[in-house]
Amino acid sequence: MPWNQPGGSDGKDPWGNKNTQDGPPDLDEIVKNLQKRFSSLFGGGKGNGSGSKGSGDSPIGAMGIIVVLILLAGVWLATGFYTVQQGETGVILRFGKLQESTTAGLHWHLPAPIESKIIVNTEKVQTVEVGYRSSANNSRQTVQRESLMLTEDENIIDIAFAVQYRISNANDFLFNVSDQMDVLVRTSTEAAAREIVGKTTMDDVITSGRSVVVSETSEILQRILDRYESGLEVVSVDMQHALPPIEVKPAFDDAVKAREDEVRYKNEAEAYSNDIIPRARGKSARIIQESEAYKATVIAQAEGAASRFTSILKEFNVAPEVTRERMYLESMEKVLTGSNLVMIDQKSSNNIMYLPLDRMLNRYDSRDAITGATMPSDSLLDVKKINEFRQRDNRSSRTDRR
Repeated sequence: MPWNQPGGSDGKDPWGNKNTQDGPPDLDEIVKNLQKRFSSLFGGGKGNGSGSKGSGDSPIGAMGIIVVLILLAGVWLATGFYTVQQGETGVILRFGKLQESTTAGLHWHLPAPIESKIIVNTEKVQTVEVGYRSSANNSRQTVQRESLMLTEDENIIDIAFAVQYRISNANDFLFNVSDQMDVLVRTSTEAAAREIVGKTTMDDVITSGRSVVVSETSEILQRILDRYESGLEVVSVDMQHALPPIEVKPAFDDAVKAREDEVRYKNEAEAYSNDIIPRARGKSARIIQESEAYKATVIAQAEGAASRFTSILKEFNVAPEVTRERMYLESMEKVLTGSNLVMIDQKSSNNIMYLPLDRMLNRYDSRDAITGATMPSDSLLDVKKINEFRQRDNRSSRTDRR
């Protein structure tokens, strides 16, 4: 028989133990043995049947308690590690009192119940609606108790804002603001908007003064939140709409249309002014230049005539008769240039000639009109001078005869 085969005639195995099992070991017995050994580790065993008693104050039991306590303390201390993500702020409270604030990274604090941590997201931008509420299907419902405001000119206006804000100071936010921070921002925005709208006319709020109302509302809202030490920062204030109440909307539309027509007429008038004024200025400049040229021409002609008359006067003083005759001949040459002459010798002829006087008169009249229209001023001046000279000559002749 092999030495490790169980059973046999004597019922012993090679180690001298009796083999009384006919099958595999009992599972319950194995569990009981393990329980006994674990109890002996903490000093709770009663002996092994030889008459010796176990004691709970044994060194093995005390060591086990210490090990377990160390393990529990390590687990308890390990719960104090925490991580703060980027854009977040960790606030440590010791028995409910503010201890410190931590930034992004891995940190440790005394575990509960001594200290506790609160992670606050300081980068998340939140939106609050003032004067309206948005529903799930992207529809808006007006809240009249928030949107209706009174302007400076005693008109009622329906106005709504969308305010975006974020947490700038986690400590102030946790200790000075309740959980309903939207209510704080909404009521503060409503108060700031009523203050600004109450000092602005309705036309300015609806048309050109929208940006001013938004900027001033944002400034006053931030001052209110800072006064409350809320730890909130206003990111932006957007005006959603600024309309008159429904009851007066048709009349207001007519007023807006009239205002638009006024602007259009002003633009058309400015365009016409920009077109006609340069033309008028150019025309006036042209007339001024023509007048200056005419002035220079007349002055030059007058100076030339005066200088010619002076030179003629000098010659006339030297030889009056010759000068008078020459001037007479020159003037007659100018006057009779281009005229038809009819010469009749009355002494040597007695024939009666037919003269077409009507045609001759008409021709003379047309010639005189053309001559008067085209004759230069200096020629007319010469004719006048010739007549004056003749009158003077006749007077002098009469005086000599006397």
